[in-house]
Amino acid sequence: MTDSRLSDLRLPTAAPGITPTRVLTIAGSDSGGGAGIQADLRTFALLGLHGCVAVTAVTVQNSVGVQGFQEIAPETVAAQMHSVVPDIGVAAAKTGMLASAPIIDAVAQACDELGIGRDADVPLVVDPVCASMHGDPLLASEALDTLRSRLIPLATVVTPNLDEVRLITGIDVVDPASQRSAAQALHDLGARWALVKGGHLRSSDHSPDLLFDGHEFHEFDHPRIDTGHDHGAGDTLAAATACALAHGYSVPDAVGFAKRWVTRGLQAAYPLGAGHGPVNPLWRVSVQS
Repeated sequence: MTDSRLSDLRLPTAAPGITPTRVLTIAGSDSGGGAGIQADLRTFALLGLHGCVAVTAVTVQNSVGVQGFQEIAPETVAAQMHSVVPDIGVAAAKTGMLASAPIIDAVAQACDELGIGRDADVPLVVDPVCASMHGDPLLASEALDTLRSRLIPLATVVTPNLDEVRLITGIDVVDPASQRSAAQALHDLGARWALVKGGHLRSSDHSPDLLFDGHEFHEFDHPRIDTGHDHGAGDTLAAATACALAHGYSVPDAVGFAKRWVTRGLQAAYPLGAGHGPVNPLWRVSVQS
């Protein structure tokens, strides 16, 4: 039976045998399968898009935390992008874990060369992954300046959580006023749109996200989902945003769609291992067309 409440959580899909819309994730691999490129590819597939990948790092992690990671050579990261985009073509791209300043530089240069970014034909969602949900570092501290100067200015939309906002802008978001200040600071770094996610704003019983384009604020709110299983929530939201942008949605509409998608995934989240389970977009499989 079709659930009418979920009817807006669909994107156009290609008929069998017809090439679907393509989207690229530039991110790290999560060996536990909860976040990173694994989360991105789940969302791409369940929304009917073909996912391409440029792997930036291989993490050693499970539900408890990140025990280590191995960076991919920057030239290999860029080569993956240069291999995929001209041949297969992509309608949007997103970044996740980039690990180091040289990788950020390589990705930014490749985006410039391939026409990906805020002033190009292919929109770019920048999820500025700095640490895991357990607090394990996923970006070298010296790479923050490169993230600010090289990648964020290429962003069609940048989607940090509150910990990442603090690292990038120095602003500790504790209320609506500081959330607005943070969105303005992120926009000042060059992103066309800045999204300050409020999922970690524990003083609220809601999860308020704030989007800013330099002129107008858009608010996206939902009652907080009471679950400890939220691994990959940021990746999933950024991936869904990229999918909607690939289909021509405006940035506010794409973010609104992604907010609803990740909220539904949180409602369906499941336990995994001894720690935090993942956001679960697999709920889509059980919903009949």
